Amino acid sequence: MKVPAGKMRRTAAVVLTTGAVAAALSGLADASGGDRTREVRGALQGGKARNVILLIGDGMGDSEITIARNYTRGAAGRLALDTLPLTGAYTTYSVNKDDPRQIDYVTDSAASGTGWATGHKTYNGAISVTPDGKPVPTILELARRAGLRTGDVTTAELGDATPAVLAAHVADRGCQGPADMAKCPVQDKANGGPGSISEQQVQTGADLYLGGGRARFAQTVKGGPFAGKTVIDQAKAAGYTVVTDEGGLNAARPGGKLLGLFADGNMPQEWTGPAAKVGGTAPARCTPNASFGGPHLSSMASKAIGLLDAQTRHSRKGFFLQIEGASIDKRDHSADPCGQIGETAEFDRAVRASLDYARRNPDTLVVVTADHGHTSQIIPLEAQSPGQTATLVTADGASMKINYATNAPGQSQEHTGTQVRIAAKGPQAAGVLGVTDQTDLFRTVTRALDVR
Repeated sequence: MKVPAGKMRRTAAVVLTTGAVAAALSGLADASGGDRTREVRGALQGGKARNVILLIGDGMGDSEITIARNYTRGAAGRLALDTLPLTGAYTTYSVNKDDPRQIDYVTDSAASGTGWATGHKTYNGAISVTPDGKPVPTILELARRAGLRTGDVTTAELGDATPAVLAAHVADRGCQGPADMAKCPVQDKANGGPGSISEQQVQTGADLYLGGGRARFAQTVKGGPFAGKTVIDQAKAAGYTVVTDEGGLNAARPGGKLLGLFADGNMPQEWTGPAAKVGGTAPARCTPNASFGGPHLSSMASKAIGLLDAQTRHSRKGFFLQIEGASIDKRDHSADPCGQIGETAEFDRAVRASLDYARRNPDTLVVVTADHGHTSQIIPLEAQSPGQTATLVTADGASMKINYATNAPGQSQEHTGTQVRIAAKGPQAAGVLGVTDQTDLFRTVTRALDVR
C-alpha cells in the first residue's frame, strides 16, 4: 500500500509557501531570535545529490532527544542533530497483514523501515515485502543498480529490522540466520528460497556492512551452493573482508567489500546507570560502561563515510549510506535512562561526523530521523507515576525525572504511535518539511539520487 502521491504534493505545496520558515527555524542552532529568512532560503537546495547519508535513531522520539539534550548539554544547549537547517515531522503507522486497509497506529521497526526503504506500507514484522508477501525494491538495491556505492551501519545485529530492510526481503523480521527460518518458509533456502536476512545481505552485495550479529553469520547455510558452510564463508566467497574488532576496522582500506561483525549479538551500550523502578530512584549521574568493547557508532560512521568517499572520489557516481543508532530503542524498552541517553549521545556524534562531511561535500544530502516514538517522558519531580521512574542530575545541575509507563512494570516498555522528527541538509532537503509520511522519505532520497 503506497501513500497517494497527491497527498505529498498537497503537503509540500503548503510547506513551501507558508510553513517553510516556521518548520525550518526549529532546526537552526542560532537562538538569537533574529530574522532568519535569508538563512532558511539558503538551505532550500534543489537538484541532485551525489551522496545521501541517512541516520536513523531507533526509537528516538522528541522525548528521547530532549532527555539526551537536557542531560548532556542542558536545557538551553543544542545537539548536532538540532542544527540541521530544515525540520519537519513524519507519520509512522503500519497496516494490518490480512487487511491492509486497516491501520495499525503503533509500528515496529520492520514495518517503519520498510516504509522509507521501499515507499510501501506493510505489516509489523515484515522486511521489505508488501502485506501479500511480494518483495519490493529498496533504496540500497536501486542505488546499487544505478552504480552507486552503498553501506549499512548499525549498533544492533546486522540482521535486525532497520539494517535488514535495505538488503533483504522476508516475511518475518526474526528470520535473521539460516537456523531462524521457521516463520519464513517461502524464503528458506532449504525450500529453494533466497535465504535468511544475513544470506540475502551478502547476496545483495552492499560495499560495507558494519554492526553486530556475528552469531547469525556463523550459522550453517542449508541450501544452494554454500550448503554446509557458514554465511561468513559465503561472504568471503563474495569478496568480503571480514573483521571482528576495532583494529580490523581501522586497518580496512578502500577497494574491496567489508563485513564488520563486532559482537555475537547487539553491540554493547555506551553508558550505564540506575534503571527506572516503581517508586523512583535517588538523583544520580550516568557512567561510561566499563565493559564496552568494539568500535563506537561514530567510529563506524566515520570509517564508512571515509571508505565510500575514497571509492567514489574519481567517479561520477556517489554513495548511499544508512547509519542506525539501534539501542536508543533497546534501552528504552528496558526502562534504562542512562543506557538510552548514552546511545543518543553517541548517535549524535555520528550525526556530527556526517554533517562535517557534508560541509566539505555540499552535494551530500544528510537526513536524520527516527523509525518510531518510544516510552520515556520527562515528568514533574512531584508526580507519583504508577510506572517506573528514575531521576538524573543533568548538565544544568538540576534533577530530571524520567518515566516509563507504556507497559506494566517489569515488562518490555512499548513503542508509541506519535509522529517523529525528521530533519535534513543538502539537495532535496525541503522534502522533509511539514508533516509527511515515512513512505515519502523513500521518494525524497530516490529523487535526490535520481534512482528508480
